[in-house]
Amino acid sequence: MRTSKPVSVTLGEMQERVDARVRSGAYASVSEVVRAGLRALDREEAALDLVLRQKVQEALDDPRPLLSVDDVFDDLSRHRAARKAAARGA
Repeated sequence: MRTSKPVSVTLGEMQERVDARVRSGAYASVSEVVRAGLRALDREEAALDLVLRQKVQEALDDPRPLLSVDDVFDDLSRHRAARKAAARGA
């Protein structure tokens, strides 16, 4: 019994790239190419999730004092003003 259902996908410009992979023999079917693409996307998202989790943990573990929201927005405003001034002077 089939565990998945057929899906119709419009690939547009990517169709030729998929067909080329099948013609090369690297993949037996369009379905295999799409499944490989989804597995690659899963790996990419897992890697990004890991990096983000590490960055959050580093921030939580950072012993430096926290900045207030007002300080952050003041810094951003100064930075933006400096960039505008530099752009006008360029």
